[in-house]
Amino acid sequence: MDKKILVELTAEIVSAHASVNEMKKEELLDEMQAVFQKLLALAGTVSEEGEAAPQEVKPAIPMNKAFGADKVYCLVCGKAFTTLKKHIAVSHQLTPKDYRKQFGIPTKTPLVARKYSEAKKKIAQEKGLAAKLAEGRRKRGRK
Repeated sequence: MDKKILVELTAEIVSAHASVNEMKKEELLDEMQAVFQKLLALAGTVSEEGEAAPQEVKPAIPMNKAFGADKVYCLVCGKAFTTLKKHIAVSHQLTPKDYRKQFGIPTKTPLVARKYSEAKKKIAQEKGLAAKLAEGRRKRGRK
């Protein structure tokens, strides 16, 4: 499908959505990008086997800089977050598995900032959540 048609469809869809929802400039631009990408994927080229042809996506930032101690950066749009799961689902309609596959990220690489993960781990240890979980599992095993 012609990109001009996709742009026109995107503008119509987003303007209809924006007419009933108050949106900031950044949200409006994100919405336009997300809708355009979705339309592009839906109208994507189809190979002879009937499967969508893989689209080569270049990361917005280098892979070695994407996973920092304080922030993790989205490889699709380059924005910084403490955790990527919700962002990639809402803004890019990707599951963590698809995101990892698209950019070749190992499954052992967390999609959260290291300091954030360590802080959550420390809180869980202070509250004794591991012991409570083990106790709950033990109780369920008896019943």
